[in-house]
Amino acid sequence: MAERMRPHNLDQFAGQQHLVGENGVLRRYIQSGMIPSIILWGPPGVGKTTLANIIASQLKLPFTAISAINAGVKDIREVIEKAKSRPGTILFIDEIHRFSKSQQDALLNAVEKGIVTLIGATTENPSFEVISALLSRSQVYVLKHLTKEELIALVENALANDVYLKKKKVTVQEYEALLNISGGDARKLLNLLEIVVEGTNSEEVVITDEWVKQIAQQNVVLYDKSGEMHYDIISAFIKSIRGSDPNAAVYWLARMIEGGEDVKFIARRLLILASEDIGNANPTAMVMANDCFQAVSVIGYPESDILLSQTTIYLASSPKSNAAYMAIRNAQKLVREQGNLPVPMHLRNAPSKLMKEQGYGQNYKYSHDYDGNFVVQEFLPDALKNTVLFDPGNNPRENEMRKNLRNMWGEKYGY
Repeated sequence: MAERMRPHNLDQFAGQQHLVGENGVLRRYIQSGMIPSIILWGPPGVGKTTLANIIASQLKLPFTAISAINAGVKDIREVIEKAKSRPGTILFIDEIHRFSKSQQDALLNAVEKGIVTLIGATTENPSFEVISALLSRSQVYVLKHLTKEELIALVENALANDVYLKKKKVTVQEYEALLNISGGDARKLLNLLEIVVEGTNSEEVVITDEWVKQIAQQNVVLYDKSGEMHYDIISAFIKSIRGSDPNAAVYWLARMIEGGEDVKFIARRLLILASEDIGNANPTAMVMANDCFQAVSVIGYPESDILLSQTTIYLASSPKSNAAYMAIRNAQKLVREQGNLPVPMHLRNAPSKLMKEQGYGQNYKYSHDYDGNFVVQEFLPDALKNTVLFDPGNNPRENEMRKNLRNMWGEKYGY
């Protein structure tokens, strides 16, 4: 049903008024008769593919769509070759974040020369997933989650206008389950609605939360790498590693792998966790997580499951510390509260004679001139003297760090 109800013009489009409303930038592009290369970044089911189709249709331009999941460099080159004889071709690439650097490089020349106008769709931050050269030649527009009111309006429109559903008398008594299970994804919402309505042979259907849950358990996929379950499972995965349970962590990893989750997404989260939740309790954790990220980016599925499993187990089994995470958060909070405090004079650089005469760098003690390469002096602004931002965790490595800091600083920081 999601395909049957797909809008054909901007007036039928739900949500994204900042882009398609009366003064929306995409509406203005269509009215002007031309569109630059753009990247549409937003969660699943908010209209990225639909917008691309509407733009091409309204501008009456040739349109070619490919998915980064199953297209390679050869496919890209074939599309570009055909576009040379079809001026103004719009090339829509779904999930462009899944393209490798070499695949994106293959696009670059055609975009630069205007052989194709690129419309890319991505659920991931394009700053991390799209090469800078391609990004600089495209405008990035952010699509927002649909509001509850917009989703309900979609349901009401489908019940009134869908060629099959309008034949039945459907009353929606409760919306919560419909909206929660679809996770804000309009495509999933409409398909779920169809499943629920078709789940009874009666010509009169009353939709309740209980009925939706009962039907959904039988028909809805248990893992959607783009929907709400995506966030629930990655949350369970991270919390299992943080909680030092390798068994649970590997289980949630398997759920993501079997659901076709992007290996780089999983590896990126492992890399963040290695610093946030393990940190200096085991510095090797970050090295291993970074190696894992680099390796899975090259290897992909299916072999990446082994690398991800090894790294997951290692991180889950490592000692834990969030001391580095807390230190930078404490420091950031202090900066926001205290503003830009002046750098102490003895710590300032003195590249000119005038600056030296004004006291820049005066009385600075060069640590390597002293025994043990250390000497007590103040490094914080005067207003923050003796402020403690780093509190080492209670684990062998950080206990050793605490001991070393205490030996150097004595009672200054209370280590």
